Amino acid sequence: MRALIALISLFASIPLAAAPAAAQSLIRDTEIEIMLRDYTDPFLEAAGLVPNDVGLYIVADPSINAFVTNGQNIFIHTGMILEAENPLQVQGVLAHETGHISGAHLARTGEAMNQAAIPMFATLGLGVIAALAGEGQAGAALMASSQQFGALQFFSYTRTQESAADQAALRYLEATGTSPAGLMQFFERFRYQEAFSPARRFPYFQTHPLSSVRVTSLRESVANSPYIDQEPPAEEVERLARLQAKIYGFMAEPGHVFYRYPITDQSLPARYARAVAYYRDAQMPLARREIESLIAEEPNNPFFQELYGQMLFESGFAEESIDYHQRSVDLLPQAPLLRINLAMSMIASEDPEHLEAAGQHLRVALDVEPDNSFAWYQLSIVHERNGDTPRAQLAIAEQAFAVGDNSRAMQFAARARPQLEAGSVDWFRAGELMAVAQASMSPSELRAPRRER
Repeated sequence: MRALIALISLFASIPLAAAPAAAQSLIRDTEIEIMLRDYTDPFLEAAGLVPNDVGLYIVADPSINAFVTNGQNIFIHTGMILEAENPLQVQGVLAHETGHISGAHLARTGEAMNQAAIPMFATLGLGVIAALAGEGQAGAALMASSQQFGALQFFSYTRTQESAADQAALRYLEATGTSPAGLMQFFERFRYQEAFSPARRFPYFQTHPLSSVRVTSLRESVANSPYIDQEPPAEEVERLARLQAKIYGFMAEPGHVFYRYPITDQSLPARYARAVAYYRDAQMPLARREIESLIAEEPNNPFFQELYGQMLFESGFAEESIDYHQRSVDLLPQAPLLRINLAMSMIASEDPEHLEAAGQHLRVALDVEPDNSFAWYQLSIVHERNGDTPRAQLAIAEQAFAVGDNSRAMQFAARARPQLEAGSVDWFRAGELMAVAQASMSPSELRAPRRER
């Protein structure tokens, strides 16, 4: 009985081992997201996938990991980006994850678990029969080994998936004219992980097991690529260095940032990291000095403007931050997060004259990201300050629906609808939210008494 429970626990942990993001934070950053999209979308297209159908999420975690979960969603840890020695290594990992999506490996994992259970239960059954026949020692040995047989079959299937994803990645890299050297470099750097017990490995190699056969096969294929000697463009090397500095500035303790990027280092990435670290360390005069030097060097960089706006806003200078956020939007108008930042500064300034523009920026952002719950919340503030309570309630309903709080979504949509003009777009939307939210609620939620929130 203990052997059966142990194997069930093992199997239950396998698909979840690739999903530590549930206990960690996802972060949004337009600059990082654009780089990752620039790297990933060509691979998705080469795989016959629609880039807009594939989610790409950044996990704020220093460990090395990237994984696919919930269908077509790629998660990459900040630690993976920080540890990359060049852009080709990040691209290689993303091409590999694309291989998992195109091969439907996540969907097939459940099938593999079921197949792995067959030898486990067969061996367990033989052990029970042996025990009943009076061969207690032999029966106990068979039952104890049953989990090993099941695990061996499952991990054999996992290794097959990894090799298939490797080969798919090589096809996508070649189709996009990208050197596969980064993929090989990444695996070679961490090949020593193969000698560790699973518990001691980096998360990536817990869910992407290496093997000598796999590495050898990959090395041979990489060597035959026509792009093997192609170096990454210098601007991509610089872009990765900037984003590594930015991530480190936000993720590491300020003291560690100043050690890694000392004041004697006047490179752009170093100043970028220190600007963030000074701001996080409440040294605003020094933070201003660094970010202003970056803006002077690249006045048309929207992300430097955005960072200065963020620094000022979070330091209590909402009115002053508006100009920098406005500049970032002017430079990159298609980025919804930049518009949300600008709207937030306008709202926080408490100047009524900014409300109309703030609402417009939020609506444009929501056209691109209709599930952005924070934008819906900010829009509810705009409506409330304008005295439009029904639309404020409808925005709260949208916010609740975006985060899966169906009960709250239904309540606020129900409050808003009678006060909205019958037949209007908002009136119909409130009705849709009520119907969809109610259909998504569990029987216990439907029975629960409604509470004011």
